[in-house]
Amino acid sequence: MTEQQQKTTHFGFQTVREEEKAGRVQGVFTSVASKYDVMNDVMSVGIHRIWKDAMMDWLAPRPGQQLLDVAGGTGDISFRFLKRAGAGHATVLDLTESMLVEGRKRAEAEQMGASLDWVVGDAMNLPFADNSFDVYTISFGIRNVTRPQEALNEAYRVLRPGGRLMVLEFNQIPTPMMQKAYDLYSFNVIPKMGQMIAGDHDSYQYLVESIRKFPDQETFLGMVKAAGFANAKYRNLSMGIACLHSGWKV
Repeated sequence: MTEQQQKTTHFGFQTVREEEKAGRVQGVFTSVASKYDVMNDVMSVGIHRIWKDAMMDWLAPRPGQQLLDVAGGTGDISFRFLKRAGAGHATVLDLTESMLVEGRKRAEAEQMGASLDWVVGDAMNLPFADNSFDVYTISFGIRNVTRPQEALNEAYRVLRPGGRLMVLEFNQIPTPMMQKAYDLYSFNVIPKMGQMIAGDHDSYQYLVESIRKFPDQETFLGMVKAAGFANAKYRNLSMGIACLHSGWKV
């Protein structure tokens, strides 16, 4: 057995070989693609929209910027970015083609297709040249990457000098009692919602578990800095249920 074959990672609370995780994640999002946006509204009672607006407020998109939206799925962040910027271009990259298909439908419905590209690809091995983008975003996606540090390293590589990284992800609530209440909701309600709305209990069970396996705010901040980003900071949202991490390539 080679060293690579022996490497393991987590898939929710399961331990799997590293080379298996991407395929499993792809299976999850292929299963939920058609109901993904609906489930986001139901699970968060619409609060994910407030978090994404907070992301845009801090990001402050400018006209003409080139965005790379990794794990961009159905394009929710890219649509927001383009509307705020007024003019620009977004490339949505995702491992799961069926998520991109749903996004293309939205783009056509909103007559924004000319401002968007849709690319199937891996966050750890981006198919773009160095110094290609002004902004890199990843929203509720980096916890699904097999090796998140490699994704951050790739983000640094493809950003131009002066470029901005912005990560929106579920995180840890600093108050133990609040975290316990949130865990009770997450583990007991969200998978059942997934079964009722998307017909898929197991995928939403994984998504809840993956949140608990993600590093806390300070640990992830250290990873952002390790990738080379300067002026790295974070802001908690809704008491830490979600968190924004920001960094600059200088």
